[in-house]
Amino acid sequence: MDFNTSLRRAMKTGTVTLGRNSTETSIKDATARLVIIAQNCPEDFKKFVEGQENLAVYPYKGSGRQLGRECGKDFIVSALAVIEPGESDILTLQRA
Repeated sequence: MDFNTSLRRAMKTGTVTLGRNSTETSIKDATARLVIIAQNCPEDFKKFVEGQENLAVYPYKGSGRQLGRECGKDFIVSALAVIEPGESDILTLQRA
């Protein structure tokens, strides 16, 4: 599985929320099926995400700027939540 291809496919065909606030809301609403956090995501938010049970988390090994580019956006994305994967296989990512 190519992460970048899977992420872009999820962005185009599924439902993905971008940003820390939207991701936190999705986690609290129990709609997030996978959370991806950038390497430079604030520590307090990382701890919040990692403290959630039954939540798949993928630590992206790049910066928020790089994650934003992978999403096809021209802004920093420190975290995102996949609600529906659409035609993507992105949910096969496991907690690292």
